[in-house]
Amino acid sequence: MTSTIRAVTVDCRDPERVGRFWADALGYGDDPDNPNTSGDPEWLLVSPDGVVHLLFQVVEEPKRVKNRLHFDLEPTELTRDEETARLAGLGATPVADHRRADGSGWVTMADPEGNEFDVEQSLAERG
Repeated sequence: MTSTIRAVTVDCRDPERVGRFWADALGYGDDPDNPNTSGDPEWLLVSPDGVVHLLFQVVEEPKRVKNRLHFDLEPTELTRDEETARLAGLGATPVADHRRADGSGWVTMADPEGNEFDVEQSLAERG
């Protein structure tokens, strides 16, 4: 017997704020059977194909150290640099630039509560 991941859960102080950021960043939406409402203590997002679930839940303590788990994002329609700019417009902040002269590498960013994630090259850029 094995297990399957039901959801990836992110602890945060404001699940609506962080959830809205990730919904816009990834194009995820509410669970049709359990839509999010303002003030909910949890904010559940579902990928367009319904396979991936992200759950944002309230914790009282602030983030203090680097994430032990993070998302690596691959732009689907934009370049890495265009996606980095788009995410900054949604409220992300740059943390570290790991781009290389040959065009490879990634940019580490943080969501509105400081959770780090990486933006890699798109498939087209790597091709």
